[in-house]
Amino acid sequence: MKIGIIGAMDEELEILLREMQLDRAEVKANMNFKSGKLHNKDVVVVRSGIGKVNAAICTQILIDDFNVDRVINVGIAGGIGKDVYPGDVVVADSLVQHDVDTSVFGDKIGQIPRLDTYDFKCDKELVDKAISACKNAGSIKSFVGRIVTGDQFISSTDKIVWLNEEFKAIACEMEGGSIAQVCYLNNIPFVVIRSISDNGNNGAHMDYEKFAPIAIKNSTEILKNMLMNI
Repeated sequence: MKIGIIGAMDEELEILLREMQLDRAEVKANMNFKSGKLHNKDVVVVRSGIGKVNAAICTQILIDDFNVDRVINVGIAGGIGKDVYPGDVVVADSLVQHDVDTSVFGDKIGQIPRLDTYDFKCDKELVDKAISACKNAGSIKSFVGRIVTGDQFISSTDKIVWLNEEFKAIACEMEGGSIAQVCYLNNIPFVVIRSISDNGNNGAHMDYEKFAPIAIKNSTEILKNMLMNI
């Protein structure tokens, strides 16, 4: 088994890369794909860059050129669910792209036209492994639910409330939904794991610079525990 691990930003992957036994690195589409061993698992770790197009290109390269069997996306997200606070971890069970809107043709907002699914469901085994890893982490509070993705940085409280009401989402970010779509189209199991930075739906705001190390530590801890049990 070979596992592709995607983070949007360098800082989301730096701890993993320090612990990884690197075999080779290869640049494709201006992305540095690093292959090697992490906790005795064959992995390819890569920074995709921010946004849906970057994430989709990255995922397809992992599948086509590096022959990964599983994809795990880790990083930071904004909270939407009222019980989700900074430092908590959200394991996605499904993803929807909230910025897709062809409702003028009768589609539900988030439905990708002419695709045979509305949401992209994460692999149950990987979700279960992530949940188990969260429990083993002890002090890290975790949630399982829908994450929504869009090429927008959401700062409006009204928009956050709408995302929660429209999609029943508990977190939002800018890459996971496109990673999920590529994996769905290629029949590759995947899961998205995000650590929460803030939540305008419950008034929980935290300075990003102060939060980033906490988020990185938490998401990395979950992923490392997962790898040991896959």
